[in-house]
Amino acid sequence: MLGIQHPVVQGGMQWVGLAELASAVSNAGGLGTITGLTQPTPEELVKEIERCRSMTDKPFAVNLTILPTIKPVPYEEYAQAIVDSGIKIVETAGRNPEPFLPLFKSAGIKVIHKCTSLRHSLKAESIGCDMVSVDGFECAGHPGEDDVTNMILLPLAARRLKIPFLASGGIGDGRGLAAALAMGADGINMGTRFMVTKEAPIHEKVKQKMVDASELDTSLIYRSLRNTARVFKNSVAEQVLEIEAQPGETKFEDIQSLVQGVKGRELFEDGDVETGIWSAGMIVGLIDDIPSCEELITRMVDEAEAIIHERLDKLASA
Repeated sequence: MLGIQHPVVQGGMQWVGLAELASAVSNAGGLGTITGLTQPTPEELVKEIERCRSMTDKPFAVNLTILPTIKPVPYEEYAQAIVDSGIKIVETAGRNPEPFLPLFKSAGIKVIHKCTSLRHSLKAESIGCDMVSVDGFECAGHPGEDDVTNMILLPLAARRLKIPFLASGGIGDGRGLAAALAMGADGINMGTRFMVTKEAPIHEKVKQKMVDASELDTSLIYRSLRNTARVFKNSVAEQVLEIEAQPGETKFEDIQSLVQGVKGRELFEDGDVETGIWSAGMIVGLIDDIPSCEELITRMVDEAEAIIHERLDKLASA
């Protein structure tokens, strides 16, 4: 459906989904993704798409995340820019993408919607999305409020969905890829693991911090606001949790200065890992090197194939 060699998709990531990373993933046989709202205007997004095309002749996607924002975002203009640029695959996330589907469908675009629950996945299917990315509780960013892990969520999706789906959250090696396929997924969507690659446009100190981390080095913030987000555990995340733990209702204004998106962008640029917060999944516990995207995908595919053909075949025939 996506015209790619390997069932490996790079999810949209704010400040990270630039042409360098997207083209590297696509050139390695996966599906790279440019993050639309990382670009300050729709016009800049068009330029970034053109820049990515100069770096790969393979398919790549654009992510459009639809969320409430402090500053209003011209989503319709971003969507039109995607269409005008001739993109054929869009990853949507956040709110219901239904208002944008007629535009995307009229342009022949395949829409992958990111969902954190089975009910949202079924809703995405019912409104006409071509594929869903099923996000388990292990994932980076917003895992929803149900706290259901992929060991439950993926088999449920396989039972109930009629459209293809990707497994997202907690996957970063060949074992995870093989397991996702075994549970019924048609492919995988990775974010955090692609952050720790040579082509990811973030400071080496941030990458090394994730290499050194364990599976316990993430924090769940915004739980008191019922807008849970999984981020890397640092002093800023700890401050946010302390404020949320105080008696009484937490207001976003109480933590806004700590979690501003611009601070996340700054730490990716200067490498000061205590400047702000950044999304990171529990998969950091399984990350122990900084390969190129090609090295990573090739290794994962080789590992998965070995598990499927050797380990599982032997178990089945025993």
